[in-house]
Amino acid sequence: MPPAKSAIDDLRRQIDEIDSHLHDLLIQRSGIVAEIGALKGNNGGARSGFFRPGREAMILRRLIQRHRGSLPKATVIRMWREMLSATLRQQGPFAIAVFAPDDRSGYWDVARDHFGSQTPATAHDKVGQVVRGVVDGQATVGVLPLPQEGEREPWWPFLVSGDANQPRVIARLPFGASGNVRGGNVEALVIGRVAQEDTGHDRTLFVIEAAAEISRSGLRAALAAAALSPLMVHLSRDRSGPSSWYHLVEVEGCVSPEDSRFSGLAANGSLGLRRVWPLGGYAVPLSAAELAAAPAT
Repeated sequence: MPPAKSAIDDLRRQIDEIDSHLHDLLIQRSGIVAEIGALKGNNGGARSGFFRPGREAMILRRLIQRHRGSLPKATVIRMWREMLSATLRQQGPFAIAVFAPDDRSGYWDVARDHFGSQTPATAHDKVGQVVRGVVDGQATVGVLPLPQEGEREPWWPFLVSGDANQPRVIARLPFGASGNVRGGNVEALVIGRVAQEDTGHDRTLFVIEAAAEISRSGLRAALAAAALSPLMVHLSRDRSGPSSWYHLVEVEGCVSPEDSRFSGLAANGSLGLRRVWPLGGYAVPLSAAELAAAPAT
């Protein structure tokens, strides 16, 4: 026999009450966010501003660790990403520039999934336009393809600069499940003027400038000697001026730009190294194992 109508009506009333409680908590949370924004404004604003991708990553990790029941973890992340992005816009103007030519529209999808459906966004055909949008202040952050081996015109050399206000890598997308992204598996890096935070599970990127190409074995040996074991190395040659070779390196952990290992590496004269350029970093996204179904309550 189907359940009595009164029983279903009672359950629906419980859902309505829960919805009201959730809404009240959202209103309360929004008020606290507004207070935080006011306090930051009164303090003149930190260099990283009101956007803290490291803290957002820690919030999502904590929620996923405590999650229970049949609601998919990926759905929880999607809900919180929309809320985090909405409350972020409470604290100040926020816009994104996305590398999204017609044949690579998946980057637009992954950007919208992460930064919310209501966040102002512009699509660009060239990676240089995205970088320029962030440099000029037209966008708060930029979404760019994950660097690949053998790229003819990589975007990351555009970030090599001694300017303290130059954008740096600040996040990696998707942080959770990729959702309904066009073009299959799409991964991206986010750039912006935000200081990297130590979240306990991070990666750091930097560029080694050299007068000549360095063999991978020689570079890895130099990095190991400086206690910087690389997880990834990409290479690019600067053809716009005096010959310089740029080596993009990714290492485990959150490594400060002032870390003595960078200066020690730059002082290694055996490989013709010119300089080490910190390029930012990101909180490591949640793995498939972390996103697996939560145990039932």
